[in-house]
Amino acid sequence: MISTPSPARFVVGTGRCGSTLLSRMLAQHREVVSLHEVFTGLDWGARFAEGVHQGAAVAEMLAAPNQVMTDVLSRGYRAEEVTYPFRPQDRFSPADPLPWILVSTLPALTEQPDALFDTSMNWLNNRPSASLADHYRALFAFWAGTVQATVWIERSGSSVDYLGELLRLFPEAKILHLFRDGREVALSMREHPFYRLAVQLYYGQIPQGVDPADDSAEGVDRLIRAWLESEPPVELFGRYWSEQLVRGLEATQLLSDTTLQTVAFEDLVEQPAEVIARAADFFELPVDTRFSQTAAALVRGLPPTRFNLLDAESANALNAACAPGFAALERNDLRGN
Repeated sequence: MISTPSPARFVVGTGRCGSTLLSRMLAQHREVVSLHEVFTGLDWGARFAEGVHQGAAVAEMLAAPNQVMTDVLSRGYRAEEVTYPFRPQDRFSPADPLPWILVSTLPALTEQPDALFDTSMNWLNNRPSASLADHYRALFAFWAGTVQATVWIERSGSSVDYLGELLRLFPEAKILHLFRDGREVALSMREHPFYRLAVQLYYGQIPQGVDPADDSAEGVDRLIRAWLESEPPVELFGRYWSEQLVRGLEATQLLSDTTLQTVAFEDLVEQPAEVIARAADFFELPVDTRFSQTAAALVRGLPPTRFNLLDAESANALNAACAPGFAALERNDLRGN
């Protein structure tokens, strides 16, 4: 097993900001393993808890299914972040509650994610008591070793929201913050089944014609399907983007020029080789002469814009909802629009 690299390295951003692409680009480096979506779907009260924890407790937390993900997959919806293969020979089907680290993390490391899941659980169960930071460092190094990598970089969707908690566990971490125009993020979230359900649930948005007090199995199913099938107000997602970004940018005040790099998604797509080379320097990656060009080849240009297709009323409402996020970007001398 390789030694854990120091410092810890993370890519953070709001949901739908392009961080999956950036993570895939970083994985083109011969020494890097990109760890996808380790934290976002874990129990919010447990994932960064202080104190000492048994390895078995960490294994249980990582293996717990995420209810929103279960609700989405079991009703036939799919998302590109879900990379578990669901082949006939695999352990789980879309109707099953899927252990969280099998959603995206382990399928990116191996074509046999069930086997790696079992190995990881056994390995964690045999670890002595330690802080969560120590458990995570050791586990990430263990996973890196399975693919002969020397550097791990973790990226989770919506991770800028909990950046302060992440820095409490990893105070020396190097953080690359990727941001994108909040209006395009909001419109992308509304089209994404996971976010469409999660954001409405988060704000208590109840679709018309559904009785939220009906807690029968049929009533709960009707409510979840209504959330998934509805087209909620787009400003709800603009508000979500703003609130996440404001919290995250407040946490970046704990960082310095050597521990924080901020990248606009638009710059990543328009100048991919230059931006990814700067990211490699920031993360202090070993020299890989082919890395920048190989990573840049993954970029397919800017996605089509959606904001200009909105009617005037919706556009104004979305602009207003995103205004706090844009103001926070401007206060931090970043490009807000």
